[in-house]
Amino acid sequence: MSTEAIERDFHQKVSAKVRLAAEGMERYRVFTPFLFEDGDHLAIVLKKVGQRWVLSDEAHTYMHLTYDLDEEALQRGTRQKIISNALSTFRIEDREGELVLDVPDERYGDALYSFVQALLKITDVSYLSRERVRSTFREDFQALLSQAVPEDRRVFDWHDPQHDPQGMYTVDCRISSNNGVPRPLLVHALPSDDKTQSAHIALLQFEKWGIAFRSLAIFEDQESINRKVLARFSDVCEKQYSSLSANRERITKFIEETLKG
Repeated sequence: MSTEAIERDFHQKVSAKVRLAAEGMERYRVFTPFLFEDGDHLAIVLKKVGQRWVLSDEAHTYMHLTYDLDEEALQRGTRQKIISNALSTFRIEDREGELVLDVPDERYGDALYSFVQALLKITDVSYLSRERVRSTFREDFQALLSQAVPEDRRVFDWHDPQHDPQGMYTVDCRISSNNGVPRPLLVHALPSDDKTQSAHIALLQFEKWGIAFRSLAIFEDQESINRKVLARFSDVCEKQYSSLSANRERITKFIEETLKG
């Protein structure tokens, strides 16, 4: 099929604004009107691999997403599920980061339509709904602490078994200090006003029970927390970080220093 015929097929099946530009032998850049959230265009190449024509992003999609997200964040939890579902639904092959789709039986337009839909679905990980963002925040929090703290020294979703057997006052992660010193680090992951208020109440209750501890709060976005809620919480919490994504190294360093006792 000639390039003119391929371009016509693209116009019929995808958009009249699609165009091809030759980039060497049997290789074409495919320009489409479809964009990433930040306004950059999707990167798509039509090229011949052996005897087959394929559409490829040449690893640009993942690279673009890592401008705002850690590469590891794309490989776990909700984000990983979104990506896997998109690849499976549109039969896209992930070749070590390069996303590739074979063009079957000269159905270039159909292939491009599927490829664009898959890339757009994958870019959803950069602007998840509020509830999905909260779920990935929780996953990212647990992943960070799992890397920073040995398994035998951390307990997620901890509550005091002696004073609170029903688990009314929980902590997102309890980190035991060095040499068994009874002053653990209680870490709260805070994505919302409600969660911040619950953490505030829990810390006050631990003080009332006479439990010795240090406290750390990691916000999803501290600027989104109500000022009065944050002010009251700040009175009882020893250390805070305004966000997880911007403070990974600082959080890790603080925890490591705390672990030394």
